[in-house]
Amino acid sequence: MSRTSRRDERLSKLAGLMVKHGVMRLRDAAAQLGVSEITIRRDMASQGASDRIVGGFHCLGGYIISAQEGAASSDYSLEQEGDSHAAAKAQACAEAAVLIEEHDTIFIDCGTTMPYLARLVPENKSVTVVCYSLNIADILSMRDDVRLIVLGGLFHRSAASFSGEEGIEALKKLNINKAFISAGGVHETHGVTCSHFHEVPLKQMAITRAIESYLVVDSSKLGRVRSAAFAKISQFRQVFSA
Repeated sequence: MSRTSRRDERLSKLAGLMVKHGVMRLRDAAAQLGVSEITIRRDMASQGASDRIVGGFHCLGGYIISAQEGAASSDYSLEQEGDSHAAAKAQACAEAAVLIEEHDTIFIDCGTTMPYLARLVPENKSVTVVCYSLNIADILSMRDDVRLIVLGGLFHRSAASFSGEEGIEALKKLNINKAFISAGGVHETHGVTCSHFHEVPLKQMAITRAIESYLVVDSSKLGRVRSAAFAKISQFRQVFSA
């Protein structure tokens, strides 16, 4: 088999892994493919415009992510926002995921950024994840090494998330080590905001119940203000933004 054929075979296998995982650590991909990290970097760097094996992906901060970058929408909906600033979202989540430790109970917020974090929850660490959105639950429901708690209530299709007193009451009974919170706007004077008012009580209760809270956003959210205010920047131990 020629060198080009071997490269194409590796890229094809890598594409399959990316479909399954969405975002991967470079070292994990190298281990699964049985090659060095340098080989994978070289393979991706050699992809030309005519390559059709993959939809496109590249390395960012030690992670492999899909190379998708769409235009942002001024009026948020999950469907419209899905592909916007994908690389930055993946990078911010990759940095935040390092904080997840064995036996942690973590809260993962809704939105299009947090699926990247959900895919990076460490394996075989007995992590409990609390969420209230279908996109997060769908990812983690496939994991037999994660205990998943989904907060129910009234379903909001535009955000693919739930709201209601049921979720709030459930959160009151939980102790959370780390809450990872998303936002539509982060402003120095107007604070942290989102577009959906039904998310506000859940975000605020998660922050209240968590020992540590972290804000995870792409840089396009910085300086923006949305209609529903839910926190001050000072309430977060750290802001992850890329």
